[in-house]
Amino acid sequence: MTDQPPIYYRTIAVDGLDVFYREAGPADAPVLLLLHGFPTSSHMFRHLMPLLADRYRVIAPDLPGFGFTTSPPAAAFAYTFDHLAEVINRFTQVLELARYALYVFDYGAPVGLRLAVAHPERVTALITQNGNAYEEGLSTEWESAYTYWQHPTPENRAALRAMHTEETVQFQYHHGTPDPSQVAPEGPALDLWGLSRPGHDEMQLDLILDYRTNVALYPRFQEYFRTHRPPTLAVWGENDPYFLPAGAQAYRRDNPAAQVHLLPTGHFALETHVVEIARLIRAFLAPVLAG
Repeated sequence: MTDQPPIYYRTIAVDGLDVFYREAGPADAPVLLLLHGFPTSSHMFRHLMPLLADRYRVIAPDLPGFGFTTSPPAAAFAYTFDHLAEVINRFTQVLELARYALYVFDYGAPVGLRLAVAHPERVTALITQNGNAYEEGLSTEWESAYTYWQHPTPENRAALRAMHTEETVQFQYHHGTPDPSQVAPEGPALDLWGLSRPGHDEMQLDLILDYRTNVALYPRFQEYFRTHRPPTLAVWGENDPYFLPAGAQAYRRDNPAAQVHLLPTGHFALETHVVEIARLIRAFLAPVLAG
């Protein structure tokens, strides 16, 4: 893993949106599709991609509402997870990605798992890094969201604006890390820039309301794991305040062959343990995608 191929920064038109994405690796190599979470973007994969690109074609798009992808105002674009999945599905079609392994994190998990449920024949493997699909993986940090889901009043919506503050973003990056000084400041700074753009607070509040549909889909995701048994690697920051280690261990319930690794860090595990995660991915994918 000493040679690090360059990362290319590209934009492609997808049904009227300009979808920004990062790409590295040989064009004819097996594809690994990386899907980010809240409140970040494909920037979270900046250190991981070069560690995998000698062997795989790694592609990381920015979801609508995040990063550098076109983000229409909430009044003109439905910020739902179904819609995000539709955009990423079309993105894979435009790039002619017939088969791919999925790396899903946070919000990227319900987006990627929708693709897997709809097109299981396309998914060669699943890597979930703090990407939840089980109710036992949800911590008490979700209580205000549950209240909003059950009673979507203006007051309960306003209470969730705290998720857009600098304090909350810094908490997401630093909580549970072995040493906060390992977290580069540009990650949270870029996320705060994204959240502060006009109208983006409403996009994010629409998405957190729609997150309830992801919880409702957990049984379908779990049926997919049982039925199709995709080769699965769950690599988890065990100190994540939002997605508990129980959510990682639960993958084995529906797919006993799933590999589970808990790392002594927090939600954004790539900020502190990217080398360890890259090694786990390479060891996991090598036999799965051989040839």
